[in-house]
Amino acid sequence: MAFIIKRREAIILGSAAAAMAMARSANGQSIPTAAATPPKLDIEKGASLRILRPARFVEPDEVIFRANTAKFAKEKGVEVRVDFVGWEDIRQQTAVSANTGAGPDIVLGWAEDPHIYADKLLEVSDVAEYLGKKYGGWMFLGEKYGKKAKSNNWIGLPFGGSTGPIVYRQSAVKEAGFDKVPGDHANFLKLCQALKKNNKPAGFALGNAVGDGNGFANWLVWSHGGYLVDEDGKVSINSKETVAALNYLKELYPTFVPGTLAWGDVSNNRAFAANELFLTANGVSMYFALKNDPATKPIADDTDHAPLPPGIVGKPPQSALILNGMVFKHSKFPNAAKAYMQYMMEAEQYDPWLTGCLGYWSHPLAAYGKSKVWDSDPKLAVYREGMNNPFWSGYKGPITQAAGTVAAEYILVQMCASVASGQATPADAAKEAERRTRRYYR
Repeated sequence: MAFIIKRREAIILGSAAAAMAMARSANGQSIPTAAATPPKLDIEKGASLRILRPARFVEPDEVIFRANTAKFAKEKGVEVRVDFVGWEDIRQQTAVSANTGAGPDIVLGWAEDPHIYADKLLEVSDVAEYLGKKYGGWMFLGEKYGKKAKSNNWIGLPFGGSTGPIVYRQSAVKEAGFDKVPGDHANFLKLCQALKKNNKPAGFALGNAVGDGNGFANWLVWSHGGYLVDEDGKVSINSKETVAALNYLKELYPTFVPGTLAWGDVSNNRAFAANELFLTANGVSMYFALKNDPATKPIADDTDHAPLPPGIVGKPPQSALILNGMVFKHSKFPNAAKAYMQYMMEAEQYDPWLTGCLGYWSHPLAAYGKSKVWDSDPKLAVYREGMNNPFWSGYKGPITQAAGTVAAEYILVQMCASVASGQATPADAAKEAERRTRRYYR
């Protein structure tokens, strides 16, 4: 069946051609590959696919993704529909699809989602092993989130991860008396206090934000040596380390710009661009938008990135918000679905997408570390190895349905928010987080 392009899609795909040409010109044929035999996937006669994925934060993410989809449809004779939905909405729609056995063939959902619906998904080990062999192996978080816990069976294909290091205004940090963002808690607090005093405050999301909220809460706990569960999955969040983290938050939160308790995933982007916020944590989308808008390019020129402060753990305690592809068993065209995901991750499609997005979704396959996008701007360096960060949702335990549910329920985010707002003491907040987490880890 031919791929059908509606008029509104034609407008989007028209601008995609220019974006893809620019991406290819930037990276050329720079991706090293090894000999690998692709899996035999005979596409079903009359196949059609529906894809669901999160809305873009940077325009080329959608533009190039749609253009790559159109290429697949034309080459393979498969009608494909891609729906982009809000970040906070995709989990609800995925749950409906999983529970009803109807809806999208493929969902590019969030990190833990394949582990929530593992029994509803097709195994994709054949595609994952082929891609790994051809493109230098899977990076740490790619393999961690792709494989079912305690097995070598792939239930997800991570397309990339949006990491959230520190994004800051260089002039503001220097004015506060620091040459760089410090890595220890005491000096990081002093920096934020000085920024507040200079009316150039920091701020981190404490609202139910999929990426920024979970990212900050995890950093706060991990950087103090805490963790949700231990290696065996025993709930461990109610610890002296977590209480220490929350006591630190009581000192840090007063330095924040007002409103962070209600922040979603776009809030700090807007505040930073409006000269209301001068230090936060974010993916490359913020820098991308500032750099590509003449009105905000002076802000981009003054912006740089740094790893999240390691605190007491000795390495930046951050993970990535993984875009994780999964194929549902209810799909009538499983071979077409797997062929689509494989196609989208081949260099001819993936590298222009990676480059066009300025590395927004950091690559999960090692060979893409050679993409020229990573050498195009020294300020991107902190994102290059984002998928090799050795922390994950549900750290230190296995990634399971329980880990995914805790993240989806924002248990750690709400633990932090309750302390920041004064509604709970650190000890009580940690105890409540333990109670809520135990509902899922049994």
